[in-house]
Amino acid sequence: MTELNEPTPGFVRPYTLTGGRTVAVVDLPFEATLVLIPQVVDRTAPNPESQKILGICDTKSVAEVSAHMKMPIGVARVLLGDLVQQGFIRVQSTITENSTHDERIDLIERTLRGLRSY
Repeated sequence: MTELNEPTPGFVRPYTLTGGRTVAVVDLPFEATLVLIPQVVDRTAPNPESQKILGICDTKSVAEVSAHMKMPIGVARVLLGDLVQQGFIRVQSTITENSTHDERIDLIERTLRGLRSY
């Protein structure tokens, strides 16, 4: 039985995690795949949420990170953009109208590898 005066865990508003920012400093499509930069694995991220993201983001898409973190996609994009800018992660390119045949094949191969890992 809990007492009425006992503090309860608070809800952290998403904009608190991003310092009120709603736009990422880097353009991050939902499907963009993220890769940890090996040289910075031992560095500590600037905040606990970003540190958790670093623990799960390697070879996952922006949308997957959002789902794993149980945070709105906009918040995930802002935090991921910060981590890209700070040199913790890089974004693998996605397909555009100008993508070469080799870039398209590379994306298909990465997608198949990801599907096989499930």
